[in-house]
Amino acid sequence: MIIAKQRSRRRIGRDRVVFNLISYLVLTLLSAACLLPFLLVLSGSFSDQQSIQLNGYSLLPKNVSLDAYKMLFRIPEELLRAYGVTILVTFMGTFFGLLFTSMAAYVLASHTFRYRYQVSFFFYFTSIFGGGLVPWYIFNTKYLHFHNNIISMILPILINVTYLLILKSYMMSIPEALYESARLDGAGDFTVYLRIALPLCKAGLATVGLFIALNYWNDWYNAMLFLDEGRRDLYPLQYFLNNILTKAQAINAAAARSGIPASDVPTEPMKLAMTVVATGPIVLLYPFLQKYFVKGVTIGAVKG
Repeated sequence: MIIAKQRSRRRIGRDRVVFNLISYLVLTLLSAACLLPFLLVLSGSFSDQQSIQLNGYSLLPKNVSLDAYKMLFRIPEELLRAYGVTILVTFMGTFFGLLFTSMAAYVLASHTFRYRYQVSFFFYFTSIFGGGLVPWYIFNTKYLHFHNNIISMILPILINVTYLLILKSYMMSIPEALYESARLDGAGDFTVYLRIALPLCKAGLATVGLFIALNYWNDWYNAMLFLDEGRRDLYPLQYFLNNILTKAQAINAAAARSGIPASDVPTEPMKLAMTVVATGPIVLLYPFLQKYFVKGVTIGAVKG
């Protein structure tokens, strides 16, 4: 009997080793597949225009060239200023967006708020139907004065109903008994929100905060709508890089119409270099938020 148990344990041990090896192999292949597009982008940004046009993209650049980065960094002051504007807009938008979204989610998830279902329907209904771009633009510029200022790039996308509903679901998973016990001890709604709801929703806050930060970091649409050509000091990074690419493509098109070879303007490597320049800093957020995604499995696992 004892020998049979030992053999069974050895068999289970071997099966576990084989399973772990297969799992690690599959995860390694998936990780390599995920890294492949970024490696192609990185390699293409160091290639010249002619090699990309003739040979396409490759993992290693056939003709190494820094022309794309030279064109992007030819005015480093403007690029650094665009970085600063984007970082400021992303930080302020993420902070206030998380603050207002989490406060609204707490109120809508609270059983003490009588009209929580009606207000939730109001948020949902208005997210489906809108007045259109023209009335929205007129209202923002004429009445809210969203024109040539930093606020015009923060407020239009400050609140997202989808993120509000996600945080509401997180907060509804918290047992109501925790809220009631805190209120019996004399805590007010803001104290309950700050001391109980927010700590138990760290995973949701981290996830929604990352989405909000990505929205602000990649946003160029509001800058295009609300900023004039004379306010280049307020250009965010994405809009600044998009302007450079647009001008380079215009130069190529004008040269082609005039019969002049346009290969000296590296538009294809510039697209890839812009991706590298714009993606690099935001990627650093993922390692800091990864632990909260793991903790999200146990969020709300408080026994009532």
